[in-house]
Amino acid sequence: MPSTTRAPATSRTGAATPDTVIGKVTAILDVFTPDDHGVRFIELQRRTGLPKATLHRLTADLVTARLLDRVDGKFHLGGHLFELGMRASVERGLLEVATPFMEDLYERTHETVHLGLREGVQVVYVAKLGGHRQAKAPSRLGGRMPLYTTAIGKALLAHAPDEVRAQVLGGQLARLAPRTITAPQVLEQQLEKVLKEGVAFEFEESAVGIVCVGAPILDSSDSVVAAVSVTGPATRFRPQQHAASVRAAAAGIAATLARRAALIAPDD
Repeated sequence: MPSTTRAPATSRTGAATPDTVIGKVTAILDVFTPDDHGVRFIELQRRTGLPKATLHRLTADLVTARLLDRVDGKFHLGGHLFELGMRASVERGLLEVATPFMEDLYERTHETVHLGLREGVQVVYVAKLGGHRQAKAPSRLGGRMPLYTTAIGKALLAHAPDEVRAQVLGGQLARLAPRTITAPQVLEQQLEKVLKEGVAFEFEESAVGIVCVGAPILDSSDSVVAAVSVTGPATRFRPQQHAASVRAAAAGIAATLARRAALIAPDD
């Protein structure tokens, strides 16, 4: 007798949608992108692969819980998600510590300053400071970029676990701009240089006209916590001239985080 077990639904990324309620809720929230200006139900169904009835029920519950908003027939991520995100202890503590150093970098350069974390093989931008003349960089708050295409990403990748580095270096390095590094040997050489010098550079590798300098924020065991960078247009910004300032900011954030951790650590 043939099995009646249904194959799991797949999202637009090709990943199987979990059978649990939490898994399905996560699948719904995860398909929203920074470029979305509202997603209609039919598109949400296409992206998640969930059955229509299931998606109707879950989106209604998510709207009630303020995890989704529905405006003019389109779904948006809800304000309650932002509130929950701001309560996240690691990111909140990191932002509290990093903000004064980021502000100092901005005052020194008057260019766009980023703070980023590594998630898998991508950098996630968790803070961004910029003035009226900030560069038109592809980064955005909450957005993601491949690690190998940006200075902040290379700073994170250089200190990432061996398996992460191997995954990036052994995979396809897709070209985002004419100067994107697509040769693994060249990227590996740059990562080794980051480890030696404590600073990474990008020269129009994520987008034409953008240059950047970044540095890793390390904990007491030299594991990378986050990274900070300054980005500007190639026409006026010289990242090499600000390498020492960015490196010092990263070290200052790391030292402050270490002091804070020592103060709250339980007595032996």
